[in-house]
Amino acid sequence: MIDVLVAGGGPAGLATAIHAALAGMEAVVVEPRPTPVDKACGEGLMPSGAAALRSLGVPVEGRPLRGIRYLDGRRRVDAAFRDGRGLGVRRTTLHAALARRAAELGVEVVPGKVEGVRQGGDGVEAAGLRARWLVAADGLHSPLRALLGLELPDRRPRRYGLRRHYRVPPWTDFVEVHWAAEGEAYVTPVGDDLVGVAVLSSRRRGYREHLADFPDLLARLEGPAATPVRGAGPLRQRVRARVAGRVLLVGDAAGYTDALTGEGVSLALLSAQALVGCLRAGAPQAYEGAWLRLSRRHRLLTGALLETRRHRASARLIVPAAQRLPALFGAAVHALA
Repeated sequence: MIDVLVAGGGPAGLATAIHAALAGMEAVVVEPRPTPVDKACGEGLMPSGAAALRSLGVPVEGRPLRGIRYLDGRRRVDAAFRDGRGLGVRRTTLHAALARRAAELGVEVVPGKVEGVRQGGDGVEAAGLRARWLVAADGLHSPLRALLGLELPDRRPRRYGLRRHYRVPPWTDFVEVHWAAEGEAYVTPVGDDLVGVAVLSSRRRGYREHLADFPDLLARLEGPAATPVRGAGPLRQRVRARVAGRVLLVGDAAGYTDALTGEGVSLALLSAQALVGCLRAGAPQAYEGAWLRLSRRHRLLTGALLETRRHRASARLIVPAAQRLPALFGAAVHALA
């Protein structure tokens, strides 16, 4: 019997399998698509996420990130990371590096898709395989989460993300968050001549229309785009629980607030480690509390920003307030990082 069967071979699923292999457990990943898979992603790792990659033994080439910068066309405020550098890295580069590390450790990746689950007292059956535990790492709109009845309704305005890359040298080693009336543009240096630009908004319209709200940023993006537009959403996903019998949820499948503060991949890497630690300790139910603790600051701070964003009058005050209260802004960035 397999120790850990992972549904989904993205960063969260591969990180879970790697942690399991490092802990002496047999891990098998079920994934329908060839590696690497490109997805809409801000592509910025917080210092905690960069450290989590190193702990996995995963070397990744990217751009060191010094901190977070907020801009609104008139004002600018920076907050440097206090505990090391973050990392700007293409989603495909990260995915390929994790896949190589998993292969080095003997993790088997089986082509296929987990579409049904049968649980028993000592194991679970899925995709024609039997395992002690099944980890659902099947993404933002997780079919397994829906199958298990773990989704919760959300009546707040839906937010969506669109991302593409531009072949220009990065002009900063900060992640830039540009604020406008209809949304935000999230700029991440990911190579010596490449930046990723994600736009986040509750308004449904084309990428070029969104980008027109940021004339200062648009002026820097000379030349043709380097990649096509990729989208994701609705971003917010409320989840009843992260553990259902012998099935545990990780990554975006475990719940998602928003891409605005950029901790998605970092949280996925850290929660994968926590999940495997709970299994090793024979305490799978403890994973729920571990996930809540790991994600608490992200959920609170990101939720507060989104609530402020909902009201135009208060949204206009976000960058001025950060500029007038730099210590508070720096403390918030430190808490997230």
